Amino acid sequence: MKETVFEADVLCVGGGIAGLMAAIHAADSGARVIVAEKANTLRSGNGATGNDHFRCYIPEFHGPDVQPLVEEVAHSQVGNARTMNTVRVWMENSFDIVKLWDSWGIPMKYKGTWEFAGHTLPGRPFTTLKYSGQQQKPVLTREARKRGVQIVNRVTVFDLLCESDRVMGAIGLDSRENQLVVFRAGAVILCTGTCVRLYPGIAPGWNFNRAYCAATTGDGRAMAYRAGAELINVEMPQRWAGPKYMARCGKATWVGVVKDPDGKPVGLMSKPDRKYGDAIADAYHTLFADYAKLGKAPLYMDCRDASDEDLDYMKYWLVHEGNMAMLNHMNEEGIDLKKHAVEFTTYELTTAGGVRFNEKSETSLKGLYAAGDEYFGGISAAAVFGWLAGENAANYAKRAKASDVAVARETVDQKMSLLSGMLSRSSGASWQEANIALQQTMQDYAGGVRSETMLQAGLAHLGRLKEKAYNGMLAGNPHELMHCIEVLNLFDVGELVFLASLERKETRGGFIRPDYPYANPLLNNKLLVCKMVNGKPVTEWIQMKG
Repeated sequence: MKETVFEADVLCVGGGIAGLMAAIHAADSGARVIVAEKANTLRSGNGATGNDHFRCYIPEFHGPDVQPLVEEVAHSQVGNARTMNTVRVWMENSFDIVKLWDSWGIPMKYKGTWEFAGHTLPGRPFTTLKYSGQQQKPVLTREARKRGVQIVNRVTVFDLLCESDRVMGAIGLDSRENQLVVFRAGAVILCTGTCVRLYPGIAPGWNFNRAYCAATTGDGRAMAYRAGAELINVEMPQRWAGPKYMARCGKATWVGVVKDPDGKPVGLMSKPDRKYGDAIADAYHTLFADYAKLGKAPLYMDCRDASDEDLDYMKYWLVHEGNMAMLNHMNEEGIDLKKHAVEFTTYELTTAGGVRFNEKSETSLKGLYAAGDEYFGGISAAAVFGWLAGENAANYAKRAKASDVAVARETVDQKMSLLSGMLSRSSGASWQEANIALQQTMQDYAGGVRSETMLQAGLAHLGRLKEKAYNGMLAGNPHELMHCIEVLNLFDVGELVFLASLERKETRGGFIRPDYPYANPLLNNKLLVCKMVNGKPVTEWIQMKG
């Protein structure tokens, strides 16, 4: 395997919304910038094929006081466990990003006005702007290239290079050229997205049928953890919902009412309303799973009472949400929303927590920044904190001392040996086998219900599987090797979920411990931090401030 070296002031790991926004602002701040993207920045990440909701504060719509919106977002599914100050910074900067995107050619208005709809309840403030995001990735890629950002596609960054107490670069795999890629940088911004494929999907035979991009496999979380950065609330589960068997985000885009088999509404809405949709799935995340357990399923998204105008409105936004495959399938199968209700379900568990970063996108390690769904927040948070990360990382890189290449040599050699070993094996397990074994272990021992005995047993199983994966996985080509790397990162994230679940001795929200059936009031407004210290995992409770 060959080795190649790149140098930059700022390295953005991941070319999704956060990574490209970070790259653009870092370049505007005078930095030499590289974006390393696992796929291709034109269509990668959770925003690959579009999005239609952008959380933001627009003074001419909301009025002069940002505080009501800050409080609404702070208590929403994307503001949970963020400090009020962080949410305030997010909202105060959001309109600037909206105006930027609109000027770059991402339409942020609908028929000439600010259109707010979805993800809210009657009487509550609207927080999500409807925008036409189908072409957002090509537009942001163009803006990055205009500023001289070097985009390195098809490179999977999988480990950080550290010198003493700071990050000095990263290591990646070129999945087309079969070479190790070493990045030397004054600052690194992690923007690798969510953590998918840790649990079985709703159609386990199809591992990439996921609501979120299946290539976002928690790489940033795993890298940050191994480097010694702090992660928070990785044990807290999150579940999405949408059409059954074809996993797609966008439930707030549907103009319908969730109903039971008898046609009775099960939530807060009794008739379709395109301004509100039916937010019951936002308010009651396990709705569909709970109804199934009670024998009262299936539940349906019923749009049959919506007007033709409202259905056209819904389909327009579903296109910009990136749901063309679903709409095409419905057309091919003769599914008419004026005649047919669509069965909805709860999707697989994902991790709500992630890399801890503050309102400046700084992590607990010098030179390391993070943005986007390294800690879940959606498109708007990715854009805003990516933007802030770019400027702050560029300023840090200007002050950073040159790195010592020799310090990283041992790490690079170890990774080269690991990858070469997987390529050279003539027998062993495929990445698919290892990934499925991991998913089954996570589901069986750290699924919807967790306990001391199950977690301890699962952690032991996971340890054996992880060792077998490191010593026995094989790759027939660089593309398969990239997937092997993803699985090894997923094992580290899975291990963290077990360790943090053992430490959280309570039941809170979607985190269920029957052996600790109540929410411990002493843990209110506290965050569970996991980090690596001297090669061993450490957990710590900290007070959420600000």
